[in-house]
Order: sequence, then structure tokens, then C-alpha cells
Amino acid sequence: MRTKLTIGMVLLAAITPSAVAQKAADYAFEYTYPVQAARIAPLKAWLEAEKARRRAWLARTAANARREAKTAGAPFRAYDMQTGWEVVADTPRFLSLSSASYSDTGGAHGNGSSGGLVWDKRAGRRMTATALFVSTAAFRSAVMTPWCRWMRAERTRRVGVDAGDTVFGQCPPVKDVTVLLGSSNGRSFDRIGVIADQYVVGSYAEGPYEHTLPVTAAVLRAVKPEYRTAFAVR
Repeated sequence: MRTKLTIGMVLLAAITPSAVAQKAADYAFEYTYPVQAARIAPLKAWLEAEKARRRAWLARTAANARREAKTAGAPFRAYDMQTGWEVVADTPRFLSLSSASYSDTGGAHGNGSSGGLVWDKRAGRRMTATALFVSTAAFRSAVMTPWCRWMRAERTRRVGVDAGDTVFGQCPPVKDVTVLLGSSNGRSFDRIGVIADQYVVGSYAEGPYEHTLPVTAAVLRAVKPEYRTAFAVR
């Protein structure tokens, strides 16, 4: 599996009580999540269902690929899929998780991807991080605007300036990035991580673009009123 995503945050150490690693002729599969998530029954049920769905897809797809390779007289390389969830923040009201996944399904190279979720302990429901904000537009203005300034400078550092690049280097839609809510004190969210996976703003060779921003007064204004007490300006 690729290196876990820290986005500049200190991930909380956690024992993983429900790791599963399965190796078959057609594929290898691994899925883990932390004890903090396992203690929340409905969240555990969702993770278990997600684990089963991914494993079923991998087994079915790899078996089909093996059959097609045999028919074509071509070699077959076993597929691989790994997903690991980690705790980003565990506050009195919310549990914020990040995921790092890696899959190799016979292409030129494997691919990594990120993900995240927020569990509202009070309401007993799973949410996206952006659901805590007034609107996508408000989140984009308060968080994505400074993140995109960083991204452009970072991309120039990595690959130089290409004025003719109309494919990469654009500020991505909120739906295309992973948003993670972090905490430095375990009491409130005071930082926000944004991850653009490979191919979102740059080529595969550039790798993901990960950057953490502090919660500012502008960010706090963009949070829905009912969730503002869960945030703190850093």
C-alpha cells in the first residue's frame, strides 16, 4: 500500500481490530479500519459492507480478466487492492477518518486514491466533510481558493511553468478532491486537509497534491451555524 496520507496532520495511533487480508489465485485483498470506528456499530456496519462490496468486485473482475487472458493466450497478473482507514481527528462530537487505497488491475502501473468521512456521534450518521459547510460555493471560496494558490505554486516547483497546459494545473471542483477535517487538540477542528489524487491536477508522475490549511475566521463563517462550535480558529 502507498504511504498513508498525513496531509500534515498527526494521525492518532489506533489498533485495527478488523483487518482482513485475503490472497487467492486471482487477487490479493486487504482492508483495515481503526478501533475507534469499530466501536461505533453503525459505522462499523458501513465499513464492513464497503469491505464486502470491494472484495466482491475485485474477485469478480479478476476472475473475468483471467478467463479473458486464457482465451487470448496472454499472461495474467493477479490483481491487488488495499484500503486502509486512519483516524485524522476524534473530538467529542465527531470522528474524522481518512482512507488511502491502492489498486493494481493489470495496467501499466497501480493507482492510489484517497478518501474521507466524518461521523457525527451526536446525530449518529456518516457525513462528508463538506456537508458541514453552508454550501459548496462557500467552501470553495474559504478553502479551495487558498489551496489552489498553493497548488499552482507547488506545481510550478515540481514541473515548471507550462503556459500551454490546458489539461492539468486547473483548480479542481470540490467534488474531485478529498477533504479531511483535523484537530491539533482533540477538542475541535482547527485545520482542513485537501488532497488532489494523481490525474486531478497533475500527471501520474507528479503524484498527489496534499496540503493542510488552518481554520480561519473566513473558514468559520463558511461552516453551517449548527456545527461552528465544533471548529476553532487556529
